[in-house]
Amino acid sequence: MAELTGAPDKDFPVDPLHQFEIQPILPIQVGNLDLSFTNSSLWMIITIVAITAFFFLSTGGRALVPGRMQSVAELFYETIANMVRENVGTEGRRYFPFIFSLFLFVLFGNTLGVIPSSFTFTSHIVVTFFMAIVIFVAVTVIGFARHGAGYLRMFFPHGAPLWTAVILVPIELISYLSRPISLSMRLFANMMAGHILLKVFAGFVLMMGVAGVIPLAALVGITALELLVAVLQAYIFTILTCVYLHDAIHMH
Repeated sequence: MAELTGAPDKDFPVDPLHQFEIQPILPIQVGNLDLSFTNSSLWMIITIVAITAFFFLSTGGRALVPGRMQSVAELFYETIANMVRENVGTEGRRYFPFIFSLFLFVLFGNTLGVIPSSFTFTSHIVVTFFMAIVIFVAVTVIGFARHGAGYLRMFFPHGAPLWTAVILVPIELISYLSRPISLSMRLFANMMAGHILLKVFAGFVLMMGVAGVIPLAALVGITALELLVAVLQAYIFTILTCVYLHDAIHMH
Protein backbone atom coordinates (compact mmCIF):
# COMPACT_ATOMS: atom_id res chain seq x y z
CA MET A 1 0.00 0.00 0.00
CA ALA A 2 1.28 3.41 -0.78
CA GLU A 3 1.04 6.23 1.71
CA LEU A 4 -2.24 6.80 3.53
CA THR A 5 -1.95 10.55 3.45
CA GLY A 6 -1.67 12.75 0.45
CA ALA A 7 -2.46 16.16 -0.90
CA PRO A 8 -6.20 16.46 -0.22
CA ASP A 9 -8.61 18.11 -2.60
CA LYS A 10 -11.80 19.93 -1.65
CA ASP A 11 -13.99 16.86 -1.25
CA PHE A 12 -11.69 13.92 -0.61
CA PRO A 13 -9.14 13.64 2.23
CA VAL A 14 -6.38 12.08 0.08
CA ASP A 15 -5.13 12.33 -3.50
CA PRO A 16 -4.95 8.83 -5.08
CA LEU A 17 -2.39 9.99 -7.65
CA HIS A 18 -0.04 11.76 -5.24
CA GLN A 19 1.66 8.45 -4.42
CA PHE A 20 3.02 8.18 -7.98
CA GLU A 21 4.81 11.53 -8.01
CA ILE A 22 8.56 11.28 -8.49
CA GLN A 23 10.29 13.59 -6.00
CA PRO A 24 13.97 14.53 -6.25
CA ILE A 25 15.97 13.71 -3.12
CA LEU A 26 19.38 14.81 -4.39
CA PRO A 27 18.99 17.26 -7.31
CA ILE A 28 21.67 16.75 -9.98
CA GLN A 29 21.54 18.85 -13.13
CA VAL A 30 24.09 18.33 -15.91
CA GLY A 31 23.32 20.92 -18.56
CA ASN A 32 19.79 20.18 -19.73
CA LEU A 33 19.96 16.63 -18.38
CA ASP A 34 18.26 15.92 -15.06
CA LEU A 35 20.17 13.15 -13.25
CA SER A 36 18.58 13.74 -9.85
CA PHE A 37 18.49 10.96 -7.28
CA THR A 38 14.75 10.47 -6.69
CA ASN A 39 12.39 8.52 -4.47
CA SER A 40 12.10 6.01 -7.33
CA SER A 41 15.88 5.56 -7.34
CA LEU A 42 15.88 5.20 -3.57
CA TRP A 43 13.30 2.41 -3.60
CA MET A 44 15.17 0.58 -6.35
CA ILE A 45 18.24 0.60 -4.12
CA ILE A 46 16.13 -0.48 -1.13
CA THR A 47 14.78 -3.34 -3.25
CA ILE A 48 18.28 -4.52 -4.19
CA VAL A 49 19.43 -4.25 -0.56
CA ALA A 50 16.35 -6.18 0.61
CA ILE A 51 16.98 -8.97 -1.91
CA THR A 52 20.64 -9.20 -0.94
CA ALA A 53 19.86 -9.18 2.78
CA PHE A 54 17.14 -11.79 2.38
CA PHE A 55 19.38 -14.28 0.57
CA PHE A 56 22.35 -13.54 2.81
CA LEU A 57 20.29 -14.27 5.93
CA SER A 58 18.37 -17.21 4.48
CA THR A 59 21.28 -19.07 2.89
CA GLY A 60 24.17 -17.99 5.13
CA GLY A 61 23.87 -21.07 7.33
CA ARG A 62 22.89 -23.49 4.53
CA ALA A 63 21.35 -25.89 7.01
CA LEU A 64 20.67 -29.48 5.94
CA VAL A 65 17.14 -29.07 7.35
CA PRO A 66 16.17 -25.62 6.05
CA GLY A 67 14.42 -23.09 8.25
CA ARG A 68 11.57 -20.89 7.07
CA MET A 69 13.67 -18.26 5.33
CA GLN A 70 15.89 -20.83 3.65
CA SER A 71 12.80 -22.74 2.52
CA VAL A 72 11.37 -19.60 0.93
CA ALA A 73 14.68 -18.85 -0.79
CA GLU A 74 14.88 -22.41 -2.11
CA LEU A 75 11.25 -22.17 -3.25
CA PHE A 76 12.07 -19.04 -5.26
CA TYR A 77 15.09 -20.77 -6.78
CA GLU A 78 13.27 -23.98 -7.66
CA THR A 79 10.25 -22.14 -9.09
CA ILE A 80 12.32 -20.08 -11.51
CA ALA A 81 14.65 -22.99 -12.31
CA ASN A 82 11.64 -25.12 -13.26
CA MET A 83 10.17 -22.21 -15.22
CA VAL A 84 13.35 -21.86 -17.27
CA ARG A 85 13.67 -25.62 -17.72
CA GLU A 86 10.07 -26.06 -18.90
CA ASN A 87 9.76 -22.95 -21.07
CA VAL A 88 13.27 -22.51 -22.48
CA GLY A 89 14.87 -25.94 -22.18
CA THR A 90 18.38 -26.93 -21.21
CA GLU A 91 19.82 -24.14 -23.37
CA GLY A 92 18.20 -21.64 -21.02
CA ARG A 93 20.44 -22.55 -18.08
CA ARG A 94 23.05 -19.96 -19.05
CA TYR A 95 20.37 -17.26 -18.84
CA PHE A 96 19.04 -18.40 -15.46
CA PRO A 97 20.96 -15.78 -13.38
CA PHE A 98 19.43 -12.95 -15.39
CA ILE A 99 15.90 -14.38 -15.28
CA PHE A 100 16.15 -15.14 -11.56
CA SER A 101 17.44 -11.62 -10.82
CA LEU A 102 14.66 -10.13 -12.97
CA PHE A 103 12.00 -12.08 -11.08
CA LEU A 104 13.33 -11.04 -7.67
CA PHE A 105 13.67 -7.38 -8.67
CA VAL A 106 10.07 -7.18 -9.90
CA LEU A 107 8.72 -9.30 -7.03
CA PHE A 108 10.39 -7.30 -4.26
CA GLY A 109 9.65 -4.01 -6.02
CA ASN A 110 5.96 -4.93 -6.22
CA THR A 111 5.60 -6.22 -2.68
CA LEU A 112 7.63 -3.48 -0.98
CA GLY A 113 5.32 -1.01 -2.69
CA VAL A 114 2.44 -2.31 -0.58
CA ILE A 115 4.11 -0.92 2.56
CA PRO A 116 2.52 2.38 3.67
CA SER A 117 4.53 5.47 2.63
CA SER A 118 6.65 3.43 0.22
CA PHE A 119 7.07 4.03 -3.51
CA THR A 120 6.22 1.45 -6.17
CA PHE A 121 8.59 2.03 -9.07
CA THR A 122 6.93 -0.75 -11.08
CA SER A 123 3.81 1.45 -11.27
CA HIS A 124 5.70 3.77 -13.65
CA ILE A 125 5.60 2.95 -17.35
CA VAL A 126 9.08 4.38 -17.89
CA VAL A 127 10.54 1.75 -15.53
CA THR A 128 8.57 -1.22 -16.82
CA PHE A 129 9.12 -0.22 -20.46
CA PHE A 130 12.87 0.11 -19.92
CA MET A 131 12.99 -3.41 -18.46
CA ALA A 132 10.83 -4.70 -21.32
CA ILE A 133 12.92 -3.03 -24.04
CA VAL A 134 16.13 -4.47 -22.52
CA ILE A 135 14.54 -7.94 -22.62
CA PHE A 136 13.31 -7.35 -26.19
CA VAL A 137 16.72 -6.22 -27.47
CA ALA A 138 18.54 -9.03 -25.63
CA VAL A 139 16.19 -11.70 -27.00
CA THR A 140 16.48 -10.30 -30.53
CA VAL A 141 20.27 -10.27 -30.32
CA ILE A 142 20.27 -13.87 -29.05
CA GLY A 143 17.97 -14.89 -31.91
CA PHE A 144 20.17 -13.40 -34.62
CA ALA A 145 23.35 -14.64 -32.91
CA ARG A 146 22.07 -18.23 -32.93
CA HIS A 147 20.28 -18.32 -36.29
CA GLY A 148 21.74 -15.47 -38.30
CA ALA A 149 19.45 -14.23 -41.05
CA GLY A 150 17.40 -17.40 -40.56
CA TYR A 151 15.88 -15.73 -37.52
CA LEU A 152 13.74 -13.75 -39.96
CA ARG A 153 11.75 -16.95 -40.47
CA MET A 154 10.08 -15.98 -37.19
CA PHE A 155 7.90 -13.66 -39.24
CA PHE A 156 6.66 -16.29 -41.69
CA PRO A 157 5.22 -19.50 -40.16
CA HIS A 158 6.71 -22.72 -41.47
CA GLY A 159 4.50 -24.50 -44.00
CA ALA A 160 2.35 -21.49 -44.82
CA PRO A 161 1.68 -20.86 -48.55
CA LEU A 162 4.06 -18.31 -50.02
CA TRP A 163 1.26 -16.07 -51.24
CA THR A 164 0.14 -15.49 -47.63
CA ALA A 165 3.45 -13.73 -46.82
CA VAL A 166 1.98 -10.36 -47.74
CA ILE A 167 -0.55 -10.84 -44.90
CA LEU A 168 1.32 -12.96 -42.36
CA VAL A 169 4.66 -11.13 -42.34
CA PRO A 170 3.18 -7.73 -41.33
CA ILE A 171 1.00 -9.41 -38.69
CA GLU A 172 3.93 -11.36 -37.21
CA LEU A 173 6.18 -8.28 -37.36
CA ILE A 174 3.64 -6.10 -35.54
CA SER A 175 3.10 -8.86 -32.97
CA TYR A 176 6.85 -9.15 -32.40
CA LEU A 177 7.44 -5.40 -32.11
CA SER A 178 4.53 -5.02 -29.69
CA ARG A 179 6.11 -7.40 -27.16
CA PRO A 180 7.85 -4.72 -25.07
CA ILE A 181 4.67 -2.61 -25.08
CA SER A 182 2.39 -5.41 -23.89
CA LEU A 183 4.97 -6.68 -21.38
CA SER A 184 5.50 -3.25 -19.80
CA MET A 185 1.85 -2.15 -19.93
CA ARG A 186 0.61 -5.29 -18.16
CA LEU A 187 2.87 -4.79 -15.14
CA PHE A 188 2.49 -1.01 -15.00
CA ALA A 189 -1.31 -0.99 -15.36
CA ASN A 190 -1.94 -3.70 -12.76
CA MET A 191 0.29 -2.11 -10.14
CA MET A 192 -1.00 1.41 -10.72
CA ALA A 193 -4.67 0.39 -10.69
CA GLY A 194 -4.28 -1.63 -7.50
CA HIS A 195 -2.54 1.19 -5.64
CA ILE A 196 -5.12 3.74 -6.72
CA LEU A 197 -7.86 1.45 -5.41
CA LEU A 198 -6.03 1.07 -2.09
CA LYS A 199 -5.65 4.83 -1.76
CA VAL A 200 -9.31 5.46 -2.55
CA PHE A 201 -10.50 3.03 0.13
CA ALA A 202 -7.99 4.51 2.57
CA GLY A 203 -9.60 7.89 1.85
CA PHE A 204 -13.03 6.48 2.64
CA VAL A 205 -11.74 5.17 5.97
CA LEU A 206 -10.38 8.59 6.90
CA MET A 207 -13.46 10.41 5.67
CA MET A 208 -16.04 8.21 7.42
CA GLY A 209 -14.34 8.08 10.82
CA VAL A 210 -16.02 5.53 13.13
CA ALA A 211 -18.32 4.47 10.31
CA GLY A 212 -15.29 3.55 8.27
CA VAL A 213 -15.16 0.01 9.67
CA ILE A 214 -16.65 -1.44 6.50
CA PRO A 215 -14.24 0.27 4.08
CA LEU A 216 -11.43 -0.60 6.51
CA ALA A 217 -12.35 -4.28 6.24
CA ALA A 218 -12.47 -3.91 2.47
CA LEU A 219 -9.09 -2.18 2.57
CA VAL A 220 -7.55 -5.14 4.41
CA GLY A 221 -8.99 -7.54 1.84
CA ILE A 222 -7.82 -5.41 -1.09
CA THR A 223 -4.35 -5.17 0.45
CA ALA A 224 -4.16 -8.97 0.59
CA LEU A 225 -5.38 -9.12 -3.01
CA GLU A 226 -2.78 -6.54 -4.04
CA LEU A 227 -0.04 -8.69 -2.50
CA LEU A 228 -1.31 -11.63 -4.54
CA VAL A 229 -1.35 -9.48 -7.68
CA ALA A 230 2.19 -8.28 -6.91
CA VAL A 231 3.46 -11.86 -6.82
CA LEU A 232 1.40 -12.92 -9.83
CA GLN A 233 2.59 -10.01 -11.98
CA ALA A 234 6.21 -10.77 -11.17
CA TYR A 235 5.61 -14.38 -12.18
CA ILE A 236 3.85 -13.39 -15.44
CA PHE A 237 6.57 -10.88 -16.34
CA THR A 238 9.21 -13.57 -15.84
CA ILE A 239 7.42 -16.39 -17.64
CA LEU A 240 6.77 -14.19 -20.68
CA THR A 241 10.48 -13.41 -20.73
CA CYS A 242 11.12 -17.16 -20.81
CA VAL A 243 8.63 -17.61 -23.66
CA TYR A 244 10.33 -14.87 -25.71
CA LEU A 245 13.71 -16.46 -24.99
CA HIS A 246 12.39 -19.84 -26.09
CA ASP A 247 11.30 -18.34 -29.42
CA ALA A 248 14.75 -16.80 -29.91
CA ILE A 249 16.53 -20.10 -29.21
CA HIS A 250 14.20 -22.64 -30.80
CA MET A 251 12.17 -20.49 -33.21
CA HIS A 252 8.49 -21.41 -33.55
